Amino acid sequence: MRIEVIQGDITRLAVDAIVNAANEALAGGGGVDGAIHRAAGPGLAAECRDIPFVRPHVRCPTGEARITAGHALPARHIIHTVGPVWRGGDAGEAELLASCYRQSLRLALHHDIASIAFPAISCGVFGYPPAQAAHVAVAAVRDWLLQQALPQRVLLCCFDAAMAAHYHDALGTRA
Repeated sequence: MRIEVIQGDITRLAVDAIVNAANEALAGGGGVDGAIHRAAGPGLAAECRDIPFVRPHVRCPTGEARITAGHALPARHIIHTVGPVWRGGDAGEAELLASCYRQSLRLALHHDIASIAFPAISCGVFGYPPAQAAHVAVAAVRDWLLQQALPQRVLLCCFDAAMAAHYHDALGTRA
């Protein structure tokens, strides 16, 4: 299977790219974003500062993605994407979240990335309901993989067993 669910620390994965659930300024922050910035080292912050603003304080708008080197991480690349803040489900959140996955996978294709690991985008402080986010993520990744050869391996990396269960439900698998 090209999609796998794993529980662990995304910063320790030896894959071609990991995805960072970033903020629009690509300035580092809390949660997975902070963990990735800390593990990658100061070179990541410097490279992110070199990415031009598309509007004041925004280097990567919600639903889009940018790519950097992996720096001190085992992954060669970091793909930064900004997920939507949950506003109740009627503000286009599902489409923006799906776009995060599609845009990250588009960058993976353009950079010949064969293996990629995603965190649970928007499921932390952005408040997206995990079960709904898992279904959006799985649908977006499956749709992409039906049309493209890369990446060959997609990991859905979960911080805890509860999120892993949501991904397994969305995939129709059981751990």
